[in-house]
Amino acid sequence: MKMYGRLVPLAVATALSAGVLANDHENPPTEVQRLHGFVEDVSADRIESDIRRLAGFGTRHTMSDTVSETRGIGAARRWIEAEFNRIAEGCVADVDVYTISDTVTGRRIPEPTEIVNVIAVQRGILDPDRVVVMSGDIDSRVSDVMNSTADSPGANDNASGMAGTIEAARVLCQTKFPGTIVYAGLSGEEQGLYGGQILAAHAQEQGWRVMGVLNNDMIGNSAGINGVVNNTTARVFSEGTRDNETEREARMRRFMGGEVDSPSRNIARLVDRLADEYIPNLDVMMIYRLDRFGRGGHHRPFNEAGMPGVRIMETNEHYDRQHQDIRTENGREYGDVVEGVDFDYARKLTALNVVTLASFAGAPPFPADVTLEGAVRPSTTIKWQVRGDERQTANLRAFKVYWRLTTDSQWRWSRTVAADARELTLENIVIDNYFFGVAAVANDGLESPVVFPGPMGAFEAPVPEEE
Repeated sequence: MKMYGRLVPLAVATALSAGVLANDHENPPTEVQRLHGFVEDVSADRIESDIRRLAGFGTRHTMSDTVSETRGIGAARRWIEAEFNRIAEGCVADVDVYTISDTVTGRRIPEPTEIVNVIAVQRGILDPDRVVVMSGDIDSRVSDVMNSTADSPGANDNASGMAGTIEAARVLCQTKFPGTIVYAGLSGEEQGLYGGQILAAHAQEQGWRVMGVLNNDMIGNSAGINGVVNNTTARVFSEGTRDNETEREARMRRFMGGEVDSPSRNIARLVDRLADEYIPNLDVMMIYRLDRFGRGGHHRPFNEAGMPGVRIMETNEHYDRQHQDIRTENGREYGDVVEGVDFDYARKLTALNVVTLASFAGAPPFPADVTLEGAVRPSTTIKWQVRGDERQTANLRAFKVYWRLTTDSQWRWSRTVAADARELTLENIVIDNYFFGVAAVANDGLESPVVFPGPMGAFEAPVPEEE
């Protein structure tokens, strides 16, 4: 496997962060060539093989057999762990593979049941506590959510997302990144999003600064129940305001804006932009909603814990292939079987995750403590800080200030400033008419998501004010 581009040596990167950009008048590249290489390395054949392997366990219901080596969720998660370990042996980056678990009961788990997640942690080399997560779900179900014995191959829901996560690890572990990437197989999704809760708690215990979660739940179906067949679009769901927003923050948002600029929403904008730039024949629909109408996914527990996250999934769902007993009625086929998966489409959505993970992990520390000034003035001033020591900021090349009309879905204009800058005044740009934000740019051009001013858009909690 290839290894794309090495990090700029520490001494050189430190010099760049000290303001060389301002002297040389060189902007960082706008196109990152190695991202094209990552996209090319994603294999539909490998994804198909993994989907077939996962579907072959018969059922992966949360309460299914955990002892058998060939059937049930126990066999499936052991295979995932073994596959992550096999991948780790051939990696350039350091990858640790382990399981985390908890025993739970609930409305859909009447007896105490161990929920086991399998994770592979690709350690960052400059800022290892800064983390981005890609997840897929291990478990599956049929029509009766409590039926743990019937055949439930779960080929699309969600062997596709789990296979995509495994493939992302194969591709990206051949490169060392400044930040950490976590590839997660989560259990207990269908019974109550338990796997996400367990991993979110683990992240807090480990002191991870989780900058983003990419929840992949159903990325392999291109034929909808409505008759539409389309493999050129994908959906990204994101919450508009933080679930844990305080009353004070809500009051600030009322007067300053931010209803559509949570960290999760700006992750979605980054995913959309990366699709346009790096994934041929794929357009992202940003859905301004936490998840599908009245439904839920495994990014939600992270959002509830204060960690930004989005759901990446297919555009056209086929409900005959979701949560259904395998059967044929009146000539109509039901069930989530391998024949319903478009493997090349799953490759596209996996590649979209790969470039997003690379952008997150390859970016410098995200701008923090972003503020905005300009009321009753003809110009707008945006200010920010950088948290981190010399090593953590070694790949910081520049900052990029963005702005857009308040009715725009995507950032429209930008201006690049040097790495030593901590503010920019936009002359004759009236604060009342636009939304603003700032992103950090790496030596090779990789960018963080845009950070919106104030607690509404902060990826990291503001530093408490001294009393």
